Amino acid sequence: MSIITGKWVQEKGQAFEGLWFEFESDGTFEAAYDPMVIESGGTYQIDGNHIDMDQTAHTLGMIGFFRGLFEIKNEKLFMALSSAPGGDRPEDLSDARVYIKEEN
Repeated sequence: MSIITGKWVQEKGQAFEGLWFEFESDGTFEAAYDPMVIESGGTYQIDGNHIDMDQTAHTLGMIGFFRGLFEIKNEKLFMALSSAPGGDRPEDLSDARVYIKEEN
């Protein structure tokens, strides 16, 4: 089981407050942003602090391969993804969104 496994909700005060990602141990993920009724999902792979997400479903059609970086620190997930499918991996976490793990 990866340290990223579980449901992570974007912290208050950010552009998409409440956006959540749920990473499963089988390499799949789901995400949703309820205020805009957006849902997405696909598969992910982790290599060190790199995360690669192949988004195969999205309410608004944003389907494709997103490259990213992540770090888990003090029970928070800092994650920065390419801005569009097929985009470059961010160089650092300076533009990372912050997520808090939801307890089951």
